[in-house]
Amino acid sequence: MKLFLRKLRNVLLKFLIAFLVISLLSVLIFRWLPVPFTPLMLTRCVEQKMGGKQLILKYNWVSLDKISNNLQLAVVCSEDQNFLGHRGFDFGAIEKAMDFNKSHKAKRGASTISQQTAKNLFLWSGRSWLRKGLEAYFTFLIECCWSKQRIMEVYLNIIEMGDGVYGSEMAAQHFFNKSSKTLLNSEAALLAATLPNPRILIATHPGQYLRSRQEWILQQMGLWGGVLKY
Repeated sequence: MKLFLRKLRNVLLKFLIAFLVISLLSVLIFRWLPVPFTPLMLTRCVEQKMGGKQLILKYNWVSLDKISNNLQLAVVCSEDQNFLGHRGFDFGAIEKAMDFNKSHKAKRGASTISQQTAKNLFLWSGRSWLRKGLEAYFTFLIECCWSKQRIMEVYLNIIEMGDGVYGSEMAAQHFFNKSSKTLLNSEAALLAATLPNPRILIATHPGQYLRSRQEWILQQMGLWGGVLKY
């Protein structure tokens, strides 16, 4: 029994060391290189195939200087207004979300842009303590190894923005027939407004809820002075 436990401990230790090395190398590699695909993209393709739907994968990596500052500011105002100040986790927002969720059936999240980037790039969809723990680990790594500009660049390139549409460039082309560099304030705010559920909230068919979110984001952008300064 002792021999078995010793072997099991050695196997687990080797697995842990391998995981730590591979995860750190992955974070360092994507500090510079474009992301070729994400687990979510693969998952959506499988879902489309299994559902007998047309396979749609619209994705095109662009550098941050080719993404409108309007969109960068819009997602900060919409998703994470403390993005430039926190180190991956907004504990004030987490506390508010916990208090809200105690008395409401509809749950409110508090994931930062850094957390969403870590989840979208390295992990699978779903809710579990294991995934949340890994999300926190990868969030810590990218905050240590990447700049805020790099986090934003990866986030806006890989985020799901429609059914089979990923990243700001393909979203701008798909919904507005233009490049993401030329998005107007109103267009950027509308795209950011869809992010809670981009496969249901469609930028080309905005209802009252989506328009109200767009208006609120535009107001917040105005309070920021209309420019995101890193």
